[in-house]
Amino acid sequence: MNIKQKWRQLMENEALKQKLYDIIFESDTPIGKKFDVILMICIVVSILITIFDSLFSEHLGGKIMVGLEYLLTIFFTAEYIVRLYCSPNKKAYALSFFGIIDLLSILPMYLGYFIHSARFIIVLRSIRLIRVFRIFKLFSFINEGYMLLYSIKMSFHKIMVFFLFVLILVICLGTVMFMVEGDEPGSPFTNIPTSIYWAIVTMTTVGYGDITPVTHLGRLFSSIVMLMGYTIIAVPTGIVSASLVQASKDAAQRVCPNCGKAGHDSNATHCKYCGSELDDLITDDENEK
Repeated sequence: MNIKQKWRQLMENEALKQKLYDIIFESDTPIGKKFDVILMICIVVSILITIFDSLFSEHLGGKIMVGLEYLLTIFFTAEYIVRLYCSPNKKAYALSFFGIIDLLSILPMYLGYFIHSARFIIVLRSIRLIRVFRIFKLFSFINEGYMLLYSIKMSFHKIMVFFLFVLILVICLGTVMFMVEGDEPGSPFTNIPTSIYWAIVTMTTVGYGDITPVTHLGRLFSSIVMLMGYTIIAVPTGIVSASLVQASKDAAQRVCPNCGKAGHDSNATHCKYCGSELDDLITDDENEK
């Protein structure tokens, strides 16, 4: 049997694919849960190695950490390949949220050959720890997380319109401040981009203090911009909060497919009237499989 035949036999081995699928994708089985726990531990160790490597990169300990990180990267690479191999819908998994994160978590180490600092992007692996909610059956937290993501998605266009408004506003405020302070001797407002940077820092109430007005009129204008910042910051929070309230109402209005009654809790999985299983409010988790 040549290599081509062995490869074809491997790709058509449905029994092996199902066994690997039960281990990697399913956390209900004992071996599947053990694999996920080991995976979580490896992710945490990998993140800690990356953090400490930035402290001891010039020492022997740093070189040892890099070696351990390469071993873990090989493990995560093999895991990603196996996930693709045993997934019933490879394209759906590869383009899903977790599929993209799984891929991005292994690429930085290989990119480190060309861009040294790129390997520190490995901290993206921390996002994979979200799977801990599914592993330990914390489904109420998953439902709440999905509801928050749903609210952000529903308010995305409003936030983008608001962001455009703020962008135009800081450009105008920065230009006005340059007109007020630009000709003053010793003023840090030497150009419009610097003044726009000041407007952004001031309006967001960050206040680094690296650029400050020197005239009384500039300080008065700066005070007005600060007060405007407090009122503007509350707007995105209100938009998302309103969407979250609406999402909660939509969840409560879910209708039971069996008895047709509504009024269920946001994290309910079964009808409180007849006990039938309810449809999920948001179903993104299946895309990973």
